[in-house]
Amino acid sequence: MLKEFKDFIMRGNVLELAVAVIIAGAFGGVVASFTNDVIMPPIGLALGGVDFSDLAITLAGAEMNDAGEVVKEAVQIRYGAFVQKVIDFVIIAFVIFMLVRTYNSMQKKKEEAPAPAPPPGPSAEDLLAEIRDLLKKQ
Repeated sequence: MLKEFKDFIMRGNVLELAVAVIIAGAFGGVVASFTNDVIMPPIGLALGGVDFSDLAITLAGAEMNDAGEVVKEAVQIRYGAFVQKVIDFVIIAFVIFMLVRTYNSMQKKKEEAPAPAPPPGPSAEDLLAEIRDLLKKQ
């Protein structure tokens, strides 16, 4: 069973998938930072200083005890965080689209390059003439 597991793990497809998952996780973090730290602040500033991470609809307020500590968290619909996630998704989808588009154009170029023509060989008539000449010599 251990040998079968080793053979399964050492297949090229499994290793490529593992690398892709690790890179995708890192890329997701980069895109999240790009969205939160680069894109959303100017958009929020243009909309009057709005911080999208704070945008929410409160359904039930937080409950506090006499000491001012939160006993029960507020129930909120945090649509600002959702907007940021949608923008993250659009950025990632666009980058993947560009990668696939580039890959497809490279494949088309590879397919369009004609294969070199094989060197012309003797025609059927030439072969028959050669056979005839050989038979005459015998």
